[in-house]
Amino acid sequence: MASAESSLLTTLGPNSDPGNSEVELDCWFDEEFKFILLPVSYAVVFVLGLVLNAPTLWLFLFHLRPWDATTTYMFHLALSDTLYVLSLPTLIYYYAARNHWPFGTELCKFIRFLFYWNLYCSVLFLTCISVHRYLGICHPLRAIRWGRPRLAGLLCLAVWLVVASCLVPNLFFVTTSSRGDTILCHDTTRPEEFDHYVHFSSIIMGLLFGIPCVVTLVCYGLMARRLYRPLPGSAQSSSRLRSLRTIAVVLTVFAVCFVPFHITRTIYYMARLLEADCQVLNIVNVVYKVTRPLASANSCLDPVLYLLTGDKYRRQFWKLCSGGTPQPPRAASSLALVSLPEGSSYR
Repeated sequence: MASAESSLLTTLGPNSDPGNSEVELDCWFDEEFKFILLPVSYAVVFVLGLVLNAPTLWLFLFHLRPWDATTTYMFHLALSDTLYVLSLPTLIYYYAARNHWPFGTELCKFIRFLFYWNLYCSVLFLTCISVHRYLGICHPLRAIRWGRPRLAGLLCLAVWLVVASCLVPNLFFVTTSSRGDTILCHDTTRPEEFDHYVHFSSIIMGLLFGIPCVVTLVCYGLMARRLYRPLPGSAQSSSRLRSLRTIAVVLTVFAVCFVPFHITRTIYYMARLLEADCQVLNIVNVVYKVTRPLASANSCLDPVLYLLTGDKYRRQFWKLCSGGTPQPPRAASSLALVSLPEGSSYR
């Protein structure tokens, strides 16, 4: 490959891609870490994500029917994660080959599109689960009306279509370009369109991440307040503590996977757009690249949520892992982020 590709010093400038740190005359820095960090982290996500999500889809399809609303959301979340991890081998090759993309422009567009499609579908499916459990805990009568599996299925279909529609411009922004013998697959767009891409990306982040994030936080805050309040009769303290721990785990996973990536990406884009000091660009670039694998890690962490929050799923999963044959449940799945005792009249 070209000597510029093998150099430890890469730069940022008006004639380079803002999403793939390349050359500028007065801002040199080392980005060699990316060619180790991203292939290794994406390889780990691919293996763990496939191992965890493939049997999850199989259990949902054949051993956890009939579905309730929460199981419907979980299935679509697992489907989104599986589609994403199947796209990772191309990115693993790309970064291991030091930013060389031999697969064509169309596949470059699709892989970049798939990353954000999975990311924002995951955010919205978790938001749907949060609202559903909020209704079940705080407004149980409304939950009977709005928590039907058919309605949940229609809402999941709407999530897929809405997110895809919002991300269509990304297919036009993302492109490839040549640098010597190296073909780059840009994560953002060509330099002359970068300011427009930043505006588009900011709107998408507000609509598909900012608003759902606020809704999720409000739902879990109200649920936690309700669970801390004394309940008559059947609600046991152990069940209350399990539910509160589950809320804490979900919020922690949400914060680890989604929040750092969006914050650092926004700072990175703004620093590039405003032509910040070279030292600032160095720091922001490193932090942003480090948080990128965290956004992919939700594909591995979502199955952990299924294990923590669904007794029937957990029993079927461990039976599958031990070599047994999972048995179809005789009643609707009770998979839920917040669970109350089986015989609870409140439920």
